[in-house]
Amino acid sequence: MGLCFSFSSHKTTHIQHISTPIPCSVSAQRQSYSDGNMAVTQGEEPTTAVAVYCASSLGKEKAFQNAASSLGTALGQAGRPLVYGGGSKGLMGVVSGAALAEGGHVTGVVPFAMVAAGGEKEQTKNANAPPGYGRVILAEAGREAVQTVVVDSMHERKMEMAKRSCAFVGLPGGYGTFEEILEVVTWSQLGIHAKPIILINVHSFYEPLRALIQTSIRAGFITPNNINLISFVDGPGPDDHAAHEDYDWGIAALEALETWEHAVKEYSYDWTKRRDGEGEAVEVT
Repeated sequence: MGLCFSFSSHKTTHIQHISTPIPCSVSAQRQSYSDGNMAVTQGEEPTTAVAVYCASSLGKEKAFQNAASSLGTALGQAGRPLVYGGGSKGLMGVVSGAALAEGGHVTGVVPFAMVAAGGEKEQTKNANAPPGYGRVILAEAGREAVQTVVVDSMHERKMEMAKRSCAFVGLPGGYGTFEEILEVVTWSQLGIHAKPIILINVHSFYEPLRALIQTSIRAGFITPNNINLISFVDGPGPDDHAAHEDYDWGIAALEALETWEHAVKEYSYDWTKRRDGEGEAVEVT
């Protein structure tokens, strides 16, 4: 995979360091030294952090929350820092809270507009939420260990999360989660990075996406080799809903990360190339 790097250029409220990094995988580290053109991550310090994309809502199935808790717990116990979208709302709050409970290093990346508005809005109602639930509060009580990075836009948020992580894991979510996952998949296809992308398929949540990818391959829009750009963690059989609630999705996701193999590269763009001066194009020979 591409080099695993951390990046820090924004003011933070708290910084915590984990001393013993764990490589994403041996094959991933080899790939990082054979591919030197990963513009998203090039030139930063190595990291073992995992970016998690998920909902700011809890969802209607208990299994969704259990999967988020399982993932956060596994990351914390493995000494892998968590990078997520910030705040304490929905599955984002569950996964970050579980990682914190295990002494994990947690970084939340939040656009300033959301901080100013009091937090990311839930897309569904949570009747049991206490007053002020989900607000993005710097150094929030009980979550003081979270390193909060405030950026200016959604685009910066995604870039910052990618720079700080060596892998991406998707839990269930809505439009925002879909967009984040598919963007890093596109970056992988284009050679901007070479990092694992893992989807936790609890209650077959991502089965329609898998079917859509297969449809696009049959239609001639996705190269068959690129079906492997996403690793699906399927867990128990799709009809065993009770087993999905108790399954250790976090351990399964880390196993998928450790055994990940870099997919065949379809493009050879050099993403380190830049225009020269004030918008002048550079001729590439």
